[in-house]
Amino acid sequence: MRCVIDTNVFVSAMVSSSSVPRQAVNRSLNEGIVLFSEATIDELKEVLFRSKFGRNVSHEDRVLLLSQLESAVEFVPIIHGVRECRDPRDDKFLEVALSGRANVIITGDEDLLATNPCGELRSCRQKIT
Repeated sequence: MRCVIDTNVFVSAMVSSSSVPRQAVNRSLNEGIVLFSEATIDELKEVLFRSKFGRNVSHEDRVLLLSQLESAVEFVPIIHGVRECRDPRDDKFLEVALSGRANVIITGDEDLLATNPCGELRSCRQKIT
């Protein structure tokens, strides 16, 4: 299974070790191929190192997560530009999904869940609650 995981799922997974997002991230990393682009990893880094996030997760844990991800994921060159999402900042996840031939986008973001670029992702989005 080729997966794109939205930043909000990674953040939720970091905050709660017994959450559904944590289970989804762990399963994706253990059983599938997690896809990133430079834009999606940059967003994750930016969010993880916001000062308010430090109250919930140690700096060391955030550095460890990024280190583990960068050696365990597949980086995808973006060959399909997308301008479909209600929130244009989320288009980067659709671009990874299309360019990386993803089977699933794991997200809790209603803007991504409502999107259907070219009909190709209709059956591959998964809401995480």
